[in-house]
Amino acid sequence: MQLDKLRDRTVDQLFAAILKLQSVEECYHFFDDLCTVGEVQSLAQRLEVARMLQQGMTYSHIEAETGASTATISRVKRCLHYGSDGYQLALDRLNESAE
Repeated sequence: MQLDKLRDRTVDQLFAAILKLQSVEECYHFFDDLCTVGEVQSLAQRLEVARMLQQGMTYSHIEAETGASTATISRVKRCLHYGSDGYQLALDRLNESAE
């Protein structure tokens, strides 16, 4: 896992803080202070690309719908196939809560 190289008290604290948030509204407040608008948009875009790739959509369709570059789409696809299964876990949990 790539983030293992960054594993320390401060990163643990960041993730613990995110897990303590109790609503989407609380996330908006926290991420508004933590990140730039562009950073939040990039993170959201990558998750949407992962969702669309899982649904079997083509690069051209994903690019047109999300504005993501083919490099971003390729990176997300690589993570879906060879990564730490983080996208898969998050998308599965989102699907569970939508049911």
